Amino acid sequence: MALVAGFTINCPESGDTVMSDLREIGPTCYFAPPRVFESLLTSVMIRMEDAGKLKQKMFHHFMAVAKRCGADILDGKSVGFGDRFQYWLGNLLVYGPLRNVLGMSRIRVAYTAGAAIGPELFRFYRSMGINLKQFYGQTETCAYVCLQPDGQIKFDSVGQPAPGVEIKIADNGEVLVKGPMLLKEYYKRPDATAESLNADGYFMTGDAGFLDEDGHLKIIDRAKDVGKLKNGAMFAPNYIENKLKFFQHVKEAVCFGHDRDMVCAFINIDVSAVGNWAERRGIAYSGYADLAGKPEVLELIRECVEQVNADLIHDSMVADSQIHRFLVLHKELDPDDDELTRTRKVRRNFVAEKYKVLIDALYEGKANQFIETEVKFEDGRRGKVSADLKIIDAKNFPIVKKAA
Repeated sequence: MALVAGFTINCPESGDTVMSDLREIGPTCYFAPPRVFESLLTSVMIRMEDAGKLKQKMFHHFMAVAKRCGADILDGKSVGFGDRFQYWLGNLLVYGPLRNVLGMSRIRVAYTAGAAIGPELFRFYRSMGINLKQFYGQTETCAYVCLQPDGQIKFDSVGQPAPGVEIKIADNGEVLVKGPMLLKEYYKRPDATAESLNADGYFMTGDAGFLDEDGHLKIIDRAKDVGKLKNGAMFAPNYIENKLKFFQHVKEAVCFGHDRDMVCAFINIDVSAVGNWAERRGIAYSGYADLAGKPEVLELIRECVEQVNADLIHDSMVADSQIHRFLVLHKELDPDDDELTRTRKVRRNFVAEKYKVLIDALYEGKANQFIETEVKFEDGRRGKVSADLKIIDAKNFPIVKKAA
């Protein structure tokens, strides 16, 4: 792209300096995985919690306006004068300064890929005037399969097939791809090639999804992770986890439910966001484990979980996947402990095996469970952390049935 369009490429110094690097560079084209956009949103929400009452009230009022009409204005759609005027005022007082603080004032287009981005997170950035798009592809497809043209953006899809790309959905829901951009073969790996390319020449992506009535591809989850509850309803853990991670207080979530009668979850709090929240309420804590176990924090996370449950009932595909019980883990999931990949994707099977005692406690109806876990410190030393974790029941809501 740089060679074709003639622009300068800049990379952040580290994950911790993304915000300051963005402000320093002021990019016109920006690309980052969803994790970075989640982190930026968390930092914004922390700052707003520290702001005065007037600023908070103004922020929430104009963000409600942006959620209502911001994305439509960005897409050039028709919007009433009242909303358009309020959005103009919001751009003057809130959205413009916010884009400036994030270093995104000059962005013409921003892209995200590498993992599914939650619809709420996607909507947040587009509603405040940032032309964020997501595209779908893999290394084996030269990175592109689906694109989102201007004016044709849906928050819950990855767009339409790119020119020359053919998409087919297999009987098991797996997305199959064919086109001139496909790999020829894996180097000296005929076995891997045979596993990835079927007899008809389609590449098997490993993702589960479907095409909607407008031809947009919607990715549900990794095909191997999609399961069913005991009642036969679809269970897509990543879909639920993304909804949870939209809240600035939730850093990571892992949901369980395949072949079970209900969905349960592990939650990692965001220590910066929750720590800031606790300090403003005079709640003292000595570290992550202590903070994660505070009754006030557990109540805060319960409210987040129940908001997700209330949202799930409106989607018939996942309405049965409301979270019944959850616990807040005593330690952060960490790549050094093999719980996450280096790109910070959950190693679901490993986590399920490592914390089997906690999963059993969730489904056996226990109120709490003791656990001791081995951890690896940054200097290479190993140690153990232990805690008696409280298990919380979350409110479930009756499923909304759409009129025929």
